[in-house]
Amino acid sequence: MRLRDRFEALLLDLDGTLFRGHEPIPGASEALSAGDSEQRLMYVTNNASRSADAVALHLRDLGFDAHEDAVVTSAQAAARLLAQRIAPGSTVLVVGTDDLIAEVENVGLQAIRRFDGITPSAVVQGHSMQTGWPDLAEAAYALRAGALWVAANTDATLPTERGLAPGNGSMVAALRHVTGLAPIVAGKPFAPLMEDALERAKTRDALVVGDRLDTDIDGAAATGLESLMVLTGVSTLEDLRTQPADRMPTYIAESLEALNHPAADLDPVVPGSGDIAKAIAARLDAAPGRAIRVGSTPGV
Repeated sequence: MRLRDRFEALLLDLDGTLFRGHEPIPGASEALSAGDSEQRLMYVTNNASRSADAVALHLRDLGFDAHEDAVVTSAQAAARLLAQRIAPGSTVLVVGTDDLIAEVENVGLQAIRRFDGITPSAVVQGHSMQTGWPDLAEAAYALRAGALWVAANTDATLPTERGLAPGNGSMVAALRHVTGLAPIVAGKPFAPLMEDALERAKTRDALVVGDRLDTDIDGAAATGLESLMVLTGVSTLEDLRTQPADRMPTYIAESLEALNHPAADLDPVVPGSGDIAKAIAARLDAAPGRAIRVGSTPGV
C-alpha cells in the first residue's frame, strides 16, 4: 500500500512544499496527480496575502489540480476568530492585503486601514509585501489602546525563488517588541487553521504534508494527526536535532514522490538514540524515493 492510500485526505502546505514563489517544486504536481481521485486534497496555507480563489488560480497555473473550495487560508481562519470574539459590525484595523480585508468583511466586520479618535475593536495582521512603518504604527496605537490582536500566522520566513524572505512573523515580532503584547494566532501550528481544513475535508483521517517543523509538523502534533516532512523547503535534517521527541514528524522524505510508494521497510528512527540527522540521512540513502518513519502515531 502506498503511503497516501492510508489516509482519506492530505492536508498540503504550499510554500516550500508545492512551490517556491512563482516556481513549482520539480515533480510536485506529478506526484499529487498520481493519486486516487477519491482522496481529498486540501491546500492549507499560512499565507494570508491572497484569497482562496487567487491561491487556487496560482496553483493551477503551476500545474496543480486545485479549486477554491479545497484551499484553506489563514486569512479565513483569522476572520473566523475575529467574528467569534467581537460583535457583528465592529471595526477591525487590517495590516495586510486587500484580500485579507475581504475576508474580514465577509464575516460581517468593518475593515479599516487607519483610525482617528475611535479605537477599533481588533487588529488583524497578515503578510503583505507593502507593509511599512505607518501600518505598524497604526496597529501599535490601536493595540496600546486595548484592541484585540489576531495574527494570521507567525512564520518568521517566507520561501521564495531567491531564498528565505521575512514572513509575517517578523512583522508580528516588531509589534510584540513595541507593545509587549502577544496575538491570538490563527495559522499553523495553532489549531484554528488545521481544524478549518479538517472540517472542510469532512474527515480527521488525514496526513499533514509540509516542509516546516515549526508550523506544519508542530501543527499536526497539536491536532493529533500524522505528518510527512519533505526536504524541499525550510526545515532540514539538522533541525531535527532540536525538535522535541513528541513533536517529530511521523515520516520524512526527500520529496512528495514518497506519497506514491510504501514507506520504507526499515526500523523506525528512535528520537534520542544518537545523531538523528545522520541516522535519517542513512535511511533515506538506503531507500531512495521512499518515506522514513520517525515519530509514532499521535496518541500511541
